[in-house]
Order: sequence, then C-alpha cells, then structure tokens
Amino acid sequence: MRILLVEDDAEVARFVKKGLQEAGHTVEHATNGRDGLFLAASEQFDLMVLDRMLPGGVDGVRLVETLRSQGNRAPVLFLSALTGVDERVKGLKAGGDDYLTKPFAFAELLARVEALGRRPSVDAPSTKLRVADLELDLLSRAVTRAGKRIDVQPREFRLLEHLMRHAGQVVTRTMLLEKVWDYHFDPQTNVIDVHVSRLRQKVDRGFEVPLIHTVRNAGYMIRGET
Repeated sequence: MRILLVEDDAEVARFVKKGLQEAGHTVEHATNGRDGLFLAASEQFDLMVLDRMLPGGVDGVRLVETLRSQGNRAPVLFLSALTGVDERVKGLKAGGDDYLTKPFAFAELLARVEALGRRPSVDAPSTKLRVADLELDLLSRAVTRAGKRIDVQPREFRLLEHLMRHAGQVVTRTMLLEKVWDYHFDPQTNVIDVHVSRLRQKVDRGFEVPLIHTVRNAGYMIRGET
C-alpha cells in the first residue's frame, strides 16, 4: 500500500517508516499538519497514519476533518499519547478509522494498518496510471506503451510512477532524491540523470512522440503532448 505518515517525532517516524517499508509498503512522511494536508490533498494514498498532536497549525483531528470534507475517504489510523476515552472518541468522530495510543508495539500497528487496508472501499482508487499510450499498473507492477510490455527495474518503476503521478508538472531533482531515493541531501552524483536516461530509452525508443522531457535548469516532466 501507499501510506502517508504524518508524525513530528523524528524517532517515532523513523521507526514506523522503516517498519512499514520492510513490510513492503511505500511510505511518504510529513513532519507537520500543513505539509501532511498538502500531500494528502495533492497525491493519492491507500491509507494514512497520523499523529494527533502536530505542529504547523493543523493537528490530526483538523487534518482529517478537512480531508473528509473534501471527499477523501482513505482509511486513517491515529497515533496519540492522548489515552483518554474522550480523546479517542473525538478522533474517531472526526473521521478516523482506528486509534492506537503511544507507546505501541510495531506488530500491533502493522496488524491494524493491514486490517484497515483489507477493508473494501466504495470509492476505491484506480490502480493504474496513464499518460497518453503509456500505462503503469500499480498492482502487477507492469508497464506498457501502446500495448507493448516494457521491462523496468524497481527503481525505474518508482521513478516512472512519481513522474506519472505528476504528469504535466516539472519534477525537480530534489523531489526525486527525496521521493524515489529517500535522500534528504544531494549526494552530488549523476544517479538521477543516469536513471532518467535509461528510463527514457525504454519508454520513448521506437515511438514517434517522446513522453519524458528534460526541463533545463529545472528538472524533468512526463507529458503526452508535444
């Protein structure tokens, strides 16, 4: 699953993110409520794990209330040091689906996450991304263009997924380092250029219309129009 984690405690965030990734999930992390709200509203997640008390002027309850008012129905698991019954009820009434108090065992958190992930959704998100005749299947991890299978490596898949989720938008090197390589610093290598070049060869070679474009001094973009 693609999971949004909103947690301001760096140690807890590292612990949860690492565990969820080891369990096979993709995790995006925000350190405050405003950034979490922006990510949740602009990208698609299968599930959200939110701290109740968050900096940034938007706490967990307000974040969920805002998302629900916008029609976002992704399951939400609250994490909180607030253990009172009234606090748990408040979180659930705001639109949360489950509530886990701190400190917690990761095994329980993972079990709750996976239980929420198994719940059927009336408005289930699409499992495929499309740009022109290029299609990426998030479940089978298959990539095709004009019906022709394209073999990509795991890192290339993540790179292509991020570009396609932001089709028509410039994706900067910093964004790719953070979202695809999980780097929060610039390693001063050409790793991005190399991977984009390889991916472009696979996606665009043999086709009249190129989809992956370099935006000079800015980054990269995938778009269907010439």
